[in-house]
Amino acid sequence: MANATEQTYLAGIAAGTLLVVLGVAAYVLTDFSSVTALIPSLFGLLFVVLARLGRDAGRREVAIYGLAIAALVGLAGSAMGVGDAVALAAGEDVERPAAAISQAVMAVVSIVVLALAGRAIAADR
Repeated sequence: MANATEQTYLAGIAAGTLLVVLGVAAYVLTDFSSVTALIPSLFGLLFVVLARLGRDAGRREVAIYGLAIAALVGLAGSAMGVGDAVALAAGEDVERPAAAISQAVMAVVSIVVLALAGRAIAADR
């Protein structure tokens, strides 16, 4: 149990850091045109905080469920950009390419964190 859980917390910190960088980069690369480009950064901060809290033995259960819920909400909110990212990769034009890429990356990161959190929860039972 500890191994899967510890891996989840380390992955949560790494994923959170990646999302913070992604959000800031998207905001800067779009010439600060929309604050919504920072949404991945907010989820990233939440992932990092929950993963750090989970390293405390008394808060593990709350943190792992929190990570799973945050990843699920992040996936639900960013999944709509995956279709645009696929269209962009196929050479088609999309209205907001930076948003499509950012949402697709956030969706993939959220899937990974959700899968790891689910594995840790299952191992705990």
